[in-house]
Amino acid sequence: MANALVVIPTYNEIDNIEKIVRNIFSLQKQFHVLVVDDNSPDLTALKVKELMEEFPKQLFLEQRTGKLGLGSAYILGFKWALKREYEFIFEMDADFSHNPNDLIRLYNACHKEGNDVAIGSRYKTGVNVVNWPMSRVLMSWLASKYVRFITQMNIYDTTAGFICYRRSVLEKINLDKIQFMGYAFQIEMKYKAYLSTFKIVEIPVVFTDRTKGESKMSKGIISEAIFGVISMRIKSLFKTLDI
Repeated sequence: MANALVVIPTYNEIDNIEKIVRNIFSLQKQFHVLVVDDNSPDLTALKVKELMEEFPKQLFLEQRTGKLGLGSAYILGFKWALKREYEFIFEMDADFSHNPNDLIRLYNACHKEGNDVAIGSRYKTGVNVVNWPMSRVLMSWLASKYVRFITQMNIYDTTAGFICYRRSVLEKINLDKIQFMGYAFQIEMKYKAYLSTFKIVEIPVVFTDRTKGESKMSKGIISEAIFGVISMRIKSLFKTLDI
């Protein structure tokens, strides 16, 4: 059995899902993949089921009844992994904004170098983002700077969604106490890992905006992150933040 699971949330990713799965399974390191699909109208789940016939021991699917949010999809995936024997659990997008080849780099950062969390970082060595409009690059970069300032975490890409967690991190964090399900989910997970003194490293990656499908970003998600960070920081100062 593989010791690494890649959790991929999907909503209308029919144009990307087969290619991303095949790319992951072509890597020299063996990974398993769990797709968590939010009842995609474009029948993404049906395509995954077809692929499962070809990869019955590597590819898995959890179907949900509606669009329930990125954070809850990952939490489902984390709990699914913890019920099994995976030692390294990954977050990854379906749209190729995250390069599948970088999975091995994140894995090695934890497995070989002894880190507990490896973040695929867009901002560790400058701004490594391709095909985003300047307004969105600036918004994302400023958001990470803002979060870093408020939380005092020494992390350049605090909102990154390409991550490898060692099993012990997800066992330590109370997944039932995660408050945020949107953009702020990524921040909350990193902050709780940081407060728990896990060893966190950033691995520079190039983030390439999707060429197929539609972005799921919204103003409400960004607002959640801005105000959620302040709330988390205050609770941590008063020792009332559930970890």
